[in-house]
Order: sequence, then C-alpha cells, then structure tokens
Amino acid sequence: MKLGMRTRLFITAACLAAVFAALAPAARAAEQVTLRNGFEMQCDHHAEVEGRVRLYLSAGEDNYIELAPREVAAVERVPNPPSLAGSAAEPASTLQAARPEDKAPRPEAGTGARLSEADLGEMLAKAGQEHNLDVDLLASLVKAESGGNARAVSHAGARGLMQLMPSTAATLGVEDSFKPEENVRGGSVYLDSLLTHYHDNLALALAAYNAGPLAVDKYRGIPPYRETQAYVARVIHEFNRRVLAREAQAKQVVASSAGEKGSR
Repeated sequence: MKLGMRTRLFITAACLAAVFAALAPAARAAEQVTLRNGFEMQCDHHAEVEGRVRLYLSAGEDNYIELAPREVAAVERVPNPPSLAGSAAEPASTLQAARPEDKAPRPEAGTGARLSEADLGEMLAKAGQEHNLDVDLLASLVKAESGGNARAVSHAGARGLMQLMPSTAATLGVEDSFKPEENVRGGSVYLDSLLTHYHDNLALALAAYNAGPLAVDKYRGIPPYRETQAYVARVIHEFNRRVLAREAQAKQVVASSAGEKGSR
C-alpha cells in the first residue's frame, strides 16, 4: 500500500536535514534531537502521538515530521540555539532540463483558468483513488506547483495544475497539459512512480518531482538547492496542515454525533 492513503509521512533520517534547514526558524529551535544513526537536528518541541515521535518545527501543531521511537536516541534542551547554516546555492545548471526555480508558475495572460474548489477536489479525489494517493497530498502539490491555475506556465515551460514539462507529459501520455483532468492524471502517475522508486519516502519523491530524479540520485538525497529544499518543506507543511484539519473535523463529527445520541 503506497503512502497515498496513509496520513503518516515516511521521511528517512538522511533526508531530514534539508527539510529542517528550509522550514525550521533557528530562533525558535529549543530542542536538539540525536538519532541512532548519529544524525542531529533541531526542532521547537516534540511529543509522542499514537506511538510515534513528532518533531515540531515551530510552536504550532501543524508543522511536524514523524519518526519511529527507535530512531530517536536522545532529546536535549538547547538554551541558545545557533543559527542554522544556509543550504548550498544551486549551480547554474542541474541534471534537469530547467532549473527548479524556473518551474515557478506564472499565469498565462488572458485566461480564466482557476477551477472551482469542488471541481478540483473531485478531480483530485478520482486521481487519488486510481493511484492510491492521499487527496490532501495531491492538493498540497497542486497548491505549491500552480496555485490551482490550470493554465499556469513556468519560465521553463512546465504547464498546468501539476506543472508538467512537455517531455515528461509526452512520456506520461498527456496530450494537452492545459486540460485539468489530463494534467492531474499525468502528474499523479508521475508522483506515484516516484514514491514507488523511492520506497514511499515522501521527501525524496517530492524533491525528484521538483528537481528531477537524476539530481536526487546524484546527491543520494534532497539536492542542496534552496528552491528544492523549500519546495519539499512547503508541500510537507501544507500536507500536515490539511491532515490535521481533516482529523480535527472527523473528531468534531464524532463528538457531535455522540452528543446527539446522549440527548435523546
């Protein structure tokens, strides 16, 4: 079963450094976490939730990464945490046809291409069912890639809701990337294949979606590109936010139902 229908993020310790560097504000880091493989990182606070250890990247509850308890060796308070070092600048040319930042979408002039929330949700739900991908993960990726604009075009030529490069779209059998259903289908197939290739490691799959699998394989992890690191962190943050909101809504429905039964 792929990560899609699960709500737990599987991120190996080797990939956490880039995510933390892109997301965690140094001024708020209050704990230093040492993993059993010797890797160290900083977070705001941590908690055990449903048998997992959540490392919260900020003071709130919607920005976290989960680990298995066996992966954590120690957690220490950091009274005056040092500033986190910035990531390496991206080279002028990468292993992808276009640099990651060139994929930043810009809306095509003269088009009214924003789908209704209901239409987009239905489309993503269908794709999620077909490829066993969580609809909130797909929604988070669409938000980061195009902001929901079906006619978005990046400076490098990536197109549509899930910003498919023409060569990638052709490989996936997408004839028109500006057709929302075709684009979402192609993007979902691509994300599904990346999750399979990286053994459901979401961080690596997202990094490959943004910078290309060759870059991820070259660096054996998230590439040291600022844009890619920020992209991975942004999508995971949004995914966590959506999952928490979904869980809170489900609990509210259960509580409301229980209250109605008790009043009878």
